[in-house]
Amino acid sequence: MSSTPLLRKGDGGMRVRRVQQALEAHGFDPGKIDGDFGGHTDAAVRNFQASEGLLVDGIVGPRTMTKLGLSKKPKQRSLATLKKTYTTTRVAKLFPASSKAGIKKHLGDVLKALHDEDISDDLMVLMALATIRAETTAFVPIPEGKSKYNTSPKGHPFDRYDNRKDLGNKGKPDGDRFKGRGFVQLTGRANYKDIGKRIGMGSKLEKDPDLGCDSKVAAKILASFLATKERKIKEALLDDDLKAARRLVNGGSHGLSSFSTTYKKGIKEFIK
Repeated sequence: MSSTPLLRKGDGGMRVRRVQQALEAHGFDPGKIDGDFGGHTDAAVRNFQASEGLLVDGIVGPRTMTKLGLSKKPKQRSLATLKKTYTTTRVAKLFPASSKAGIKKHLGDVLKALHDEDISDDLMVLMALATIRAETTAFVPIPEGKSKYNTSPKGHPFDRYDNRKDLGNKGKPDGDRFKGRGFVQLTGRANYKDIGKRIGMGSKLEKDPDLGCDSKVAAKILASFLATKERKIKEALLDDDLKAARRLVNGGSHGLSSFSTTYKKGIKEFIK
């Protein structure tokens, strides 16, 4: 997080004037250079953000300021500060089915992983917490349980996954071997292989899928997965489209009620 105040429509002053000048220099006409963050400046900011691949929210924050050349690369808040905000006691309010001991055991790993991926702003932290609530109920990385969706009536456990080419599975016993695990229920040989490399484990996760339930590994998997979808997730959250945000992780609406309830509680607890 940056200590630099955000600028948005309705603001005014010299800092807005500097933004207007920078927008004009980059080829995005903000209208009159008058230090008034009005409709024309808002439109210019949004078009500049879209051009730069930034989140299009019309808010001139650290990343937009950096792209405009008005500040250095923003520093996120320290891990220590993050932990002081997201304490076991406060996070426990979002997890009624979890013991404080369980939250205390795993929360630090999750916060560190989010910090390491540079997605430790409040929206993404709450997205991570709501995802954990929807995927695991309690605050603990778990293996996927048998259900009609993954196991046929007379089949062996997770046989419905065995030949799923979209998951990279190659037949029995890949369904069971690469079933869902962790805080985000990583599923399928291809996903274990790809995300294992992404989090610096090489082929270790593919060779030993049970590591997906190790707290530190599960936290890294969650953070890495969310980081790849950060922009789309934030766009959905800013539009208050929690169903779309959930779909970006789950691919459907499973756990949507728990996800939405947890996220909304988190907004009240940590932001409002």
